This record gives sequence, structure tokens and C-alpha cells, in this order.
Amino acid sequence: MERTVWGAAVALLGIAATVCGQSSWDIKPTERVVFFSGRVMLDDGTAPSDPVRIERVCEGRAQFETWTDLKGRFGFKVTSKASDAESGDASIPGALPADVNKPINGTASQYSMPITSELRNCELRAVLSGYRSENVSMAIKSVMDDARLGTLILHPLSRATTLTVSATTLEAPSNAKKAYEKGLEQLHAQKTELAAAEFAKAVRIFPRFAVAWYHLGNLRENKNDFTGAAEAWKQAQASDPRYVRPLEGLTALADRQGDWTDSEKYSRQWIALDPEDFPAAYLFNAVANAQLNKADEAERAAREGLRVDKEQRLPRLDYVLGLILMDKKQYTESALFFRKYLELAPNAHDAAAVRAQLPKLAELASAPRPN
Repeated sequence: MERTVWGAAVALLGIAATVCGQSSWDIKPTERVVFFSGRVMLDDGTAPSDPVRIERVCEGRAQFETWTDLKGRFGFKVTSKASDAESGDASIPGALPADVNKPINGTASQYSMPITSELRNCELRAVLSGYRSENVSMAIKSVMDDARLGTLILHPLSRATTLTVSATTLEAPSNAKKAYEKGLEQLHAQKTELAAAEFAKAVRIFPRFAVAWYHLGNLRENKNDFTGAAEAWKQAQASDPRYVRPLEGLTALADRQGDWTDSEKYSRQWIALDPEDFPAAYLFNAVANAQLNKADEAERAAREGLRVDKEQRLPRLDYVLGLILMDKKQYTESALFFRKYLELAPNAHDAAAVRAQLPKLAELASAPRPN
């Protein structure tokens, strides 16, 4: 297969995550488990109408923990081995080996308190499309500390909130709504098979039940049934073309599978629905266009994403634009965006490789151009 120009740029940068090996002198942990609890509310004081995904974010790495219940409440536990985390839905990939989060120059005393050390630089956030979460720190001094995290507030992203609620829900008959609500209850209880059965029942009763199709797609994806997930999300989108969440799922799935044509298509449709509130859509679109060797379209998408991302919550946009500009031999500006990426995400897994690349970019920028 012919290597794309984008692939060459990535290879030039040489970015790879490094996992530290287990030290032979680690002391057996004395901390066993911490139970965390809290609640998610909208900024108007009401509970979200849909389950909210709860994630732990440690130095830029996100890990799924659990879902909220119908009243916005959540609870989960963190064990002394991050790789054996028994919290949340184990079917969702993304948990990192415990060694990844260990400080390079750690001491034996740090490792005798593995949970405390692991959570020192961690925050908890609520993830709901169309909303911005207020994060809370998970830092504790010991497992005896109060692990009640209080309330995570979600703030709407202007008109995006109208796109994250499906209009077809109001049209669903009562028996379909009942099946859907049972599915949400089973989802919160992490009984995923039963939840899937209830959502499937809801869409059998009311085939245009877009939000039920959406959750069914999520559950299928978590079981690695990617074909089934895509089918469910397509049904959701067809049922309610103004409902943005299925497009998010389809875009991310196509990106994960390296289907750049579909990723570009779905991210473009996502942007068309709301060009002002979803910088992630531009990030996916930029990557897809770069992989398709459409450098100008990729650059345009990345720059628009940075314009939309006013709070600079997606440092990866700077990284991707840096790669695109490096590929276009615009080395000076490329270095500017790589530096911005390092400023926003200094502890990113590829930060060291990006820093190492900066002198090379300076050398390339100063080299005489061929006639």
C-alpha cells in the first residue's frame, strides 16, 4: 500500500507512547480501595435526562468510570491496581497499565500508597454531548479522606443542547418509553445485556426512537460489535437527522477503524449541524482529510476547530495542525503549534517526542530553499 504524505509526516515525528517497566523494589501496596460518589446536575438545577458518562482524567489520559442513574447520581471504586480497576463498565476499553501513571523518579514510599499517588493529578469530569463539565479534583491524602466529590455541573453549549435531545422521544408511545426507561436503569446497574434487550424492545415498538437506537449502538460498540453499532447509529440518524449524537458515534468509529472517507463524511455532517459548538468534529475532519491527502481541507478544518475551541480544551488540534503544516513544509508555523500543544498538554504521552522534534524543525526552517 502506498504510504500517504500524512503518514510520512507522522513517521518523521516518530511519536510513540512509552510504558515504564515494573521496578523490582516496589513495596506491596497498603491501600486497597477508595469509593467515590457524587452527582451530576445541569446548571439550571435539574438532573440530565440521559445517563452521563463519568471519566477520570489523569495528566491528559481519560478513563471511563461509570454512568449516572436517572437522578444524576453516580458511584464507583478505585482499587490499588489501576489496570484491575473494578469500577465502571469493564467492556469499555481504555484502561491503562498501572505503570504508565507512575512517576519516572518515584520512590518506594510513593508506591506504598498507590491509590493516593495515582490520583494526585487526576480530575473527574462528566461527559454529555452539548455540555461542558466543571471538573473536580480526585486528589486525596489517604484512603481515609472523604471521597464524596459533590456535584459536577454541566453548562450547555448554546444551541448545541437542542441537537443533543431527540425530538422523536416525545412521539414515542408509553410502552416504548417504559422499555427505554428500563434500559436506562439496567445501563446504570451495568447490566448491559438486559439494557440492550430493553432498548431493542423500545425500537421494535417505535422504530423511530432515535435515542434508544443511539444507546443500543453504544452497547454494541462496547461489545466490539462495530457493524451492529454503526447500523444502530445510522437508524438513529435516519430517525432524527437533527440529533447529533449518532454522528459523533459514527465519526469516532470510522476514525478508529481507519475509514477516512466515512470519518470525513460524518464529521462534515456533524459540522453542518452545528459549526460553532463541537471542536471535536473539526479535529476528526482534519485528521480524515490529512489521511486522504487533502492538505488544504485538513488545514482549514484544524484552524476552524481552534477558532471554535475558545477554551482550548482540545490541545490535539494544535498538534494535528502542527503535523499538517510540517507536511506542507511550513516549518516555522508548525513549530508554533507544537509549542502551543506542549504548553496546553505538557504531560501528554508524546510530549517528549514533540519537544525533540522542535530543534529539527528550526533547522529545516533555516535551511536554504532549493531554487
